[in-house]
Amino acid sequence: MNKDMLIGVDNNDVMTENFSKRAGHEFSLDQPRGILHRAFSVFLFNERNELLITQRAPSKITFPTVWTNTCCSHPLTGFTPSEVDDVTRGDLPAANGTKNAAIRKLSHELGIHPSDVPHDDFRFLTRFHYWAGDTITYGESCEWGEHEIDYVLFIKCAGEGPQLNLNPEEVRSALKMFLLMLLARCIHSPCAAKTLHTRNFCRSLRPSLFHPRSLSLLCRKASAYGVLGFGL
Repeated sequence: MNKDMLIGVDNNDVMTENFSKRAGHEFSLDQPRGILHRAFSVFLFNERNELLITQRAPSKITFPTVWTNTCCSHPLTGFTPSEVDDVTRGDLPAANGTKNAAIRKLSHELGIHPSDVPHDDFRFLTRFHYWAGDTITYGESCEWGEHEIDYVLFIKCAGEGPQLNLNPEEVRSALKMFLLMLLARCIHSPCAAKTLHTRNFCRSLRPSLFHPRSLSLLCRKASAYGVLGFGL
């Protein structure tokens, strides 16, 4: 938390300063929404258009045991190859630095070999600004949360998808689900509780990405990318 250095940005995603992961996620009276920084969310689909979703490990400080998309993390400074994108320099929509970060974290969290997720296969779809206090874990006076400009990356892999070797410090479990099915189940679940009910499967969902409005946007993007259908 203190070693990894986040990329601080302003509301226009222009880089400001670097700070530790801990500093960026601490909610306090002085910084009730933490410090705005850059993040990414990977949505990995297999050949049948199933999305790999994951459950965060119980040891995670923010949103432990919460279900989310394939991988959510941060590009960091000081890495080779570089994970820094400069929007004032025209680095979007290529987002090459963020894609480098995604490859690193897919390996670290899920044991996915970099050869199974080639850099050029990632597609940058969009970015959005959100903040969310982790009231699920810490209650209304939460001391940890997220405040991010989040880059959404899609990637489609061959066959059933890459082989996984879950890092128990990062991920508790994983499963595959069609995106439309996931959207339908979120819509029919109690939005206030942000839960998903299926096959004796009832877990909290990361609210920023699995709120029905967010999934609706993602479905429109997915339709253009060709991964929305049920195994078509």
